[in-house]
Amino acid sequence: MTLIEQIITISLAAVANFTTRFLPFVLFRTDKTTPFFVRKLGGFLPPAIMAMLVIYCFRNVSWLAGDHGLPDLLASLITIFLHLWRRNLLLSMLGGTLSYIILLNFLF
Repeated sequence: MTLIEQIITISLAAVANFTTRFLPFVLFRTDKTTPFFVRKLGGFLPPAIMAMLVIYCFRNVSWLAGDHGLPDLLASLITIFLHLWRRNLLLSMLGGTLSYIILLNFLF
């Protein structure tokens, strides 16, 4: 990319970032109640996104070859256990990631 194209790309990314962070404060002012549709989406979307991420993570696991996806399954169970035990998102993410790396590199 030329310098001009790089400047345009960075500027557009900055404008898009600013707009997505500023727009909710304009649309949903504190003096108004949040629309019913947005509240329903707020209750429905997080579990749906988590389910989609789980499916995405397991989509390429070869269940019938090699280690049969055992490191993936064990790391997922460790992540679930950590989250149910401490209810700490950071601990769950770090613990699951570290357990997967350790299982994959040292045990399998």
